[in-house]
Amino acid sequence: MKTTEHPVKNDPMGRKVPLRKCLGCNEMKPKRELIRVVRSPEGVISLDKTGKANGRGAYVCPDPECLKKCAKRKSFQRAFKCQVPAEVHEALEKQLAL
Repeated sequence: MKTTEHPVKNDPMGRKVPLRKCLGCNEMKPKRELIRVVRSPEGVISLDKTGKANGRGAYVCPDPECLKKCAKRKSFQRAFKCQVPAEVHEALEKQLAL
């Protein structure tokens, strides 16, 4: 069985920094620079500022343009394996603006 590891890069202290891909721009960036969008086990989709909320997560840059690209490409629907209403995208844009 082949195992795949998440790509990492080292920080100045020599520790490994986990990388995640933004759904909007498709760039690999350090996990701390991205915002996690999570679908809870109950099916509620929201921003996860802490990065530790329970549920399936997807990452997006803190740039409103990346969020718009996600909506246009239906990236969240693929990542969460469920339909994401337009109201959710609007709510995420408002939360991201804060």
